Parts: sequence; structure tokens; C-alpha cells
Amino acid sequence: MVADTKLYDVLSISPTATQDEIKKAYRKAALKNHPDKNKDNPAAGEKFKECSQAYEILQDPEKRKLYDQVGLDEFLNGGRGAPPGAGGMPDGYAGGMPGGFGGMPGMGGGGTRSFHFSTGGPGGGGGFSFSNPESIFADFFKQGGAGMGDDDDIFAQFTGGSSRGGGGERSRYRDSGMSRRRARTPEVTTVEKPLPLTLEELFKGTKKKMRIKRKTYDDGSGKRKVEDKILDIDIKPGYKAGTKIKFQGVGDQEEGGTQDLHFIVQEKPHELYKREDMNLRMFVELDLKEALTGWTRTIPTIDGKKFTLSKSGPTGPGYAETYPHQGMPSSKKPTERGDMIVEVKVKFPTSLTVAQKSHLKEIL
Repeated sequence: MVADTKLYDVLSISPTATQDEIKKAYRKAALKNHPDKNKDNPAAGEKFKECSQAYEILQDPEKRKLYDQVGLDEFLNGGRGAPPGAGGMPDGYAGGMPGGFGGMPGMGGGGTRSFHFSTGGPGGGGGFSFSNPESIFADFFKQGGAGMGDDDDIFAQFTGGSSRGGGGERSRYRDSGMSRRRARTPEVTTVEKPLPLTLEELFKGTKKKMRIKRKTYDDGSGKRKVEDKILDIDIKPGYKAGTKIKFQGVGDQEEGGTQDLHFIVQEKPHELYKREDMNLRMFVELDLKEALTGWTRTIPTIDGKKFTLSKSGPTGPGYAETYPHQGMPSSKKPTERGDMIVEVKVKFPTSLTVAQKSHLKEIL
């Protein structure tokens, strides 16, 4: 069961009609009532607007599904229900712009209610606003118009051009400034995904292939489908955590366009180094004996080199040795590198025997 049948009634079809049946019904009604064929019949112009606006909702599977579930009033209000005091219609639609569904039967309340849809102007309550009816008509025939085979000739009667290329792209609707537009076209959203990388990958730079799944509309049926897409991601040397790698128009198709996708760099924890901007910090742990008597360590660098670090005398906690230009590169100037800092941590014993304390007192 559908919430109401107003839009189906306009096209004289059943709520169970297929997409092809919807297209054929619109084709028939639009050609019959087009203003250019009925210049002395304003009522036909109103019917042309009604059938075009009905087609705009019913030809889109997702809009049709929502309309079937909630009915026309709530659909126009974004599926949130009609606001109080509006007579079942969202503010800004009743008594709005001239044209569009004037006085449809079956609205309840014991009689006919007259109301108007907004066409291209701002709608109230954040609801739905229709495209220009003539633009709906033009796009319908440029896309093949239900596959009847004679669309070029029919479209030329109303536009002076062809529905496929050439003059069709310069129809009188566009020349007169009546190009298709929506009031408040939704902004294309941006999807952000983490991109975990090792410190070595961020040091050298790398390329990765990422398989994503994106939702699109099938050109033939208009139904949603899911397809795979492979993205080539170029990671430059020196990228930092939080760097955004941006791809435009590769995500899901939405009403306002196609989503953008941003990959946000994340640094995986490293067993040796802690990154500090372009510098790398490494910690060397000494026991108390080494800290007092001397020590030697082999220090590896991020690019595979090795240094020997030693100290013969006492070493206090926090002692640090700096190796210039052994840190991370700059993403903007790859030849420039930060430093590597080796810091000492001293591990003190948790307990001492009486004899050990006595010896230490004698020594120190």
C-alpha cells in the first residue's frame, strides 16, 4: 500500500507501474499538454507542470520510495511531517509560485484543496523543491524519452533543435535562462578515511592502490548499484599525521553530485622512534651500573645507517645526543631533513641490600 496516489493519478498510472510505464505516461501527457501546443489554453500549461513534477519524483527510485511511504505532504517537507498550521503543506508552498498541482482531488477534508509547488525558488522547512518543468521535459527527451524512436523529431518541434547533441544542447529553455536548477541544491559531502602508514613509508614515500566501493545510479534502470573502483594513492616523503590526500568525485553519487574522498594519514607506532615534526627521537635505556661506569650502543637510523654512541663516564638521566640531518624529510623540500635525537633513560634498582648500600656509600 502507498500513502497516497496523487502523483500516479496525474500520470493516469497505477502505483505498481514500472519505470518504462512511468516514462511512457509522462511522454504522452507532456506532449499533449505542452504550452507550445496549447498557447491559448492556460489549463493545459498547468497540467504540463503537474505531470512534469510528478515525473520528477516517480522516475527517481529513492524519491518514489519515500513518496510511497509518507505521501506527498510529508515528502515535500523532507519526510518530517507537515508543520502545524500549514494545512498539511510546509510553509512556503501554499500560495507560493504560480503553477503546479493546482486543485488536485482526493486531498481529504471533504473537498478540493488548491496548492502550489515551488519551482526553482526557496522551499520552506528544508523540504523538496522541483526543477523547472520545461527543463524536466527537455532532459527527458535528450536522454531518449522512453525509447520510442522518434524523439529527435518530437523534441525539435518544441526546441528548434535535436535531442542528441548540437542544437539540443542549446534549447530555448537554456537560451531563455530557464536552465535546470534546484533551490538549495545539497552540497556534495566529503568522506574521510584513515590511511595508516609506517614511519619508513612516510620517510621514503610510497604508492598504494586502494579498492573502494561506491554507490552509483544505473543509467538504464535508474536503480542504485554498487561498483568497485581502484584509487592510486601517492604518498610523498615527509607526509605527517593529519595530511589529507584528496580525490574529487570518486565517492557515492548523491542528489547534489558525487562525493569527494579524503584519506587522512595516520602514523603507525614505531618500535624505536618517536616523531617530533621533522625530528626523530630515540631512547636508550641504561642500568645504574652502565650509567655510572660507561656504556656503548649501536644506533640505527631511519634510512638504515648505523652509528656507535658511547660514554665512558657517568651519564645522567635525560642526557641526549643529536645527529643532524638524520631525521624525517620535508614534504615540500625532500632534500631537507630534521635531526635524530638519542636520549638516555636510566633504570634505577627498586631495592638494595644492606651490603650494597654500604658499598655504595664507601664508593661514592
